Amino acid sequence: MKLSHAVGPTEPAIRDITMGELLAEAARACPDKPALIAGVHDPAARRQWTYAELYADAQAVARALSEDFEQGERVALWAGNIPEWVVIEFGAALAGVVLVTVNPSFQAKELQYVLTQSRTSGLLVQRNCRGNPLLAIAESVRSECPELRVLTCLDDYDSLLAHGRASSVELPSVRPGDPVMIQYTSGTTGFPKGALLHHRGLINVALFSTHRQGASPGGVIVNPMPLFHTSGCALGVLGSVGAQATLVLPELFDPGLMLELIETYGARNLVGVPTMLVAILEHPDYPERDLSSVEFIGSGASTVPQALVKRLESELNAPFMIAFGQTECSPTATHTCPDDSIEDKANTVGPPMPHTEARIVDPETGETVPVGTLGEFCTRGYHVMLEYFDMPEATEKTIDAEGWLHTGDLCTMDERGYCTVEGRLKDMIIRGGENIYPREIEEALFRHPSVGEVAVVGLPHDRWGEEIGCFLRPAPGESLNQEALFSYLRENLSPQKTPRLWFEVDAFPLTGSGKIQKFKLRELWRDGACQPLG
Repeated sequence: MKLSHAVGPTEPAIRDITMGELLAEAARACPDKPALIAGVHDPAARRQWTYAELYADAQAVARALSEDFEQGERVALWAGNIPEWVVIEFGAALAGVVLVTVNPSFQAKELQYVLTQSRTSGLLVQRNCRGNPLLAIAESVRSECPELRVLTCLDDYDSLLAHGRASSVELPSVRPGDPVMIQYTSGTTGFPKGALLHHRGLINVALFSTHRQGASPGGVIVNPMPLFHTSGCALGVLGSVGAQATLVLPELFDPGLMLELIETYGARNLVGVPTMLVAILEHPDYPERDLSSVEFIGSGASTVPQALVKRLESELNAPFMIAFGQTECSPTATHTCPDDSIEDKANTVGPPMPHTEARIVDPETGETVPVGTLGEFCTRGYHVMLEYFDMPEATEKTIDAEGWLHTGDLCTMDERGYCTVEGRLKDMIIRGGENIYPREIEEALFRHPSVGEVAVVGLPHDRWGEEIGCFLRPAPGESLNQEALFSYLRENLSPQKTPRLWFEVDAFPLTGSGKIQKFKLRELWRDGACQPLG
């Protein structure tokens, strides 16, 4: 009986280098090649950096940071998809500080938690991002972050560069296994955890992903993914530098802008979560744009309907591929291949990445299950995070004594080692590629005086993959008002965390131990047995 355990290929070899060394290598190989282009809407405002300029600016940022911070200290970056983000990413790596990435849609409580839990010493912040007053929010929580010594607005970025260029400080020795980044994720508890990631994991996942995509070296890559997430700053940025390509960085995802950038620069890729790809196909400019340069189409975060895969491949004459993983594995564990069948590309997430292992285990016993049997997906290799920062108990629950990362995802594996995602042990909702954690929303709503009990679940949605559904029981003597609750949440949480579907219940289905049975709420919704909240 064959067990659900697969080992990835042994080629290409693992590269044992740091992020700073990766950039230095590209700067030596192609110093005058454009490395980074700001993909703003106005072509006249598109700033550019060659590889030599990008490396020089990154070194200047590194020296400026080294004047204020010791190696291993945490420095947070709170900004949108701007070129300075990429320069600071490499500068922090060269300085040996740990970059804490922060979602630019966060509000005060979310920012304060991240800065405090990570024990951040410095914060680099954009003044405003898409209407969110980042600097004002940062200043409002500064007194609540006891270890935050330095707060720098990116309006002063040129002064930071000048200070670094004038500095004679010697940069530290940095090793591939050193921590380089903390990215916040969350699991079944709903409390954010900081995944402490290292150079070796982030670099090699990016390089192996580019290799598996089969694209030619060099060329142009358009990266619409958010830089605060590993899909943007690792797969996008490091993958581009590793291929010595030109990275075009859209300031935000806009399907019309994406189409124009791909045509203008002859980009070799079209990447995005499924909702992004659908938006591009539905844009009125799509039929008129020349996308013949595209060599591969990449997606992740959720499975993609077979009809969409067929349409993308036939219309763009390029292979579609999907990646699967999580932040804790830098972030890819499996990846389909260019020559896989349409069925495999639509229904599986492919086999393990090079130099990694995958297995499916019984969640109760931890034993590897036979092929075709549902269980928890686990992965092991160079790509696994070091730990959850300052959370030893959570780390021990996630990474076992043999080095296996337990992802919480329910999967099956076939005899070839191809994995299929069937569901999640965790309650995490994936809406349009964005991870939403129900516990955070539930706790915020529970604090509202009109709410007696609340359960937030992911409900299937054709466009977004999942939509946020909120089931509420009113507190005794209270009535529920959807508009008031919506406004209350928008004051306390990021916009994408606000439920779109609201229902009122008299009582919740419970387990014998009193836990709400969320799967039964989904069944009631599916059967049309839920009362919408007026």
